[in-house]
Amino acid sequence: MRLDKFLSHAGFGSRKEVAKLIKEKRVAVDEKIVKNRNLKLQDKNTVKVDGDVVILEEWIYFLLNKPKGVISSTEEGPTKTVIDLIDHPQSDELFPVGRLDKDTTGFLILTNDGKLSYQLLNPKKEIFKTYKATLEKPVSDRDIERLETGIPLKDFTTKPAKAEKKSDRVVHLSISEGKFHQVKRMFRYLDNEVVELERISFGGMELDDLLKRGEYRRLTEDELKFLKNLI
Repeated sequence: MRLDKFLSHAGFGSRKEVAKLIKEKRVAVDEKIVKNRNLKLQDKNTVKVDGDVVILEEWIYFLLNKPKGVISSTEEGPTKTVIDLIDHPQSDELFPVGRLDKDTTGFLILTNDGKLSYQLLNPKKEIFKTYKATLEKPVSDRDIERLETGIPLKDFTTKPAKAEKKSDRVVHLSISEGKFHQVKRMFRYLDNEVVELERISFGGMELDDLLKRGEYRRLTEDELKFLKNLI
């Protein structure tokens, strides 16, 4: 990683502000003052600013209560992304574990740990994600049975889901896949429409009730251990 990018990620400001630090001879690499902002750093290098060692985090894990109107993407564009919600010097290293539709809210993990993300999303692991679906029309007991048997969609048949009717128009649906618009398509097959959709748990780990929409926090050690035990 380039020196200016490293310092920017570590929270020392924009590339322009970092360049000023270097010009003022406040930055040292392996105890030597550096003048070149484009210096390529190696893992063994020690970077100091004003005599203090600068360390980037190796692994980052956040739990986000995703709000509506943002997309689960890392690419910059006209639409706000979940990464834009994160105030962290290494936010551009992060990515969501799976995707939630733009209008779907709730549980979303953001990390820079690609290995963990791959395992959590591996279909062979059959990790269930639970959604609270609010429907346009009442849901029948027959609908619940069909959800739990498997729904034949155009491109695939869903695996048996776990469905619990909380009220006439609210169902908690747990699925182990994560196909595009899957929950909405499953109910549409049953001649119903999803009005509100919220992911409330991942692999049995529930969304933190204290997190408001758009808020995030670090995973605790116990939560991270729980997720790793799923794989």
